[in-house]
Order: sequence, then C-alpha cells, then structure tokens
Amino acid sequence: METYEVTGLAGVLWDMDGTLLDSEKLWDVAMRELSVELGGEMTDATRRALIGAAAPEALRITFAGLGIEPTAEQVVAAGEWMQGRIVELMAGEIPWRPGAREALGMVRAAGLATGLVTNTTRAVTELCLDTLGREHFDVTVCGDEVPRGKPAPDPYARAAELLGVATGACLAVEDSPTGSRAAAAAGCAVLVVPCEVAVPERPGMIFRDSLIGLTIEELRAAHAAALR
Repeated sequence: METYEVTGLAGVLWDMDGTLLDSEKLWDVAMRELSVELGGEMTDATRRALIGAAAPEALRITFAGLGIEPTAEQVVAAGEWMQGRIVELMAGEIPWRPGAREALGMVRAAGLATGLVTNTTRAVTELCLDTLGREHFDVTVCGDEVPRGKPAPDPYARAAELLGVATGACLAVEDSPTGSRAAAAAGCAVLVVPCEVAVPERPGMIFRDSLIGLTIEELRAAHAAALR
C-alpha cells in the first residue's frame, strides 16, 4: 500500500451523514414520517434546517415547524420514535458518497490520525460503522457523547483531545452549515463538500465539489490555506 509523508497536518476528522455516507436521504424519510406521526407535514424549509442537527435540536425544529408546543412526554416519545425508525432504515448497507470510500483509504494509508465526528447517536453510528469500517478510525465521537452537539465545537474538540492532536493540526471534512460551523469554532481547518444544502463561505473553510480524486497533497494544501 502506498504511503505518504504529510507536514503540518496531523489528523483528519470526518463527518458522517452526507459526507461519507449518502444517509441524509434516509434521515429525510424518518423526519418526514415523524411529522406525519405528529399530525402534520414537514415543509422543505424545515427539512433543510434539520441538516446536520443533533437529535434534541432536530426535535425542537420539527415541533416548531409544525407549530406544536410539545410537553416533555411528547418530546421523549418523538425521540424514541425517531430513533427506532432510523435504526430500521440504516440496518442494511448504506450508500457511500462519491469518492468517500477511496478518500478514507487514502488518509488511512498516509498514517494520519483519524476520527469520525457525528451528531448521530452512538446506537445509530454503530450501524453505520458496519458500512464504513471501524478500521478507518482511531476514535469516534457521537452527538449523545458530548455536552453540546454541532454547531457547538464540543464534538470536534473532544475528537482532537482523544487523538492527542491540537485542533489546529486537524482538517475536518464536512458537508453542512451546522457541521462546518462546529469544526471552525473548535479551531479546525475545514474542507467543505456540500451535499443537500449550500454552505456559506467563511474564513477557515476550503470548498470542493466532491471527494472524488482527493489526494493527500490537496488535504495538506487545504489545511494550510484554511488556517492562513
């Protein structure tokens, strides 16, 4: 297997849904069905607002979009329904995003520290790891394992801490506004590969149309450029 020497870049932190796996479409099914269960219909604007959100925020946005002031019991019940449905949907093989499988292998071959950083719960992430391959990651951090999920910096800060790498030496690969803000707030350079929604340009972010053909040299250049 080919190996690479990388200077300045010590770790790559991967988002999951919409970045590595084409799983946002499965979340779309679950969240729209949840809205029906709650007695309404989700608008496209509400669905876009949900991209990248952690579970508590996703439920808040869903209820607000339906004009419902939920009780604590309703929130718990909706969360349990959502968790059960997405587990059903992700129980099988999940499609990859274009170029993602090759990009993961390329980074692993380079000997960089690697982490999976997702707002998805641990239970669902474990299903996704059956597709991704646990061997591709040194650490995994899930949305229910930190005090605050993305867009707060907590998940990325925790992943860097577990790797023993400064956040400034990490490049996060993200697809959503929520995740990109979280990585930037943690001090990571960010390579943005948009999927379902556009991501506003901000300092510290470098954009690419897809992961197809990504090289270590590009990752190193993106890391250096984002932190200038």
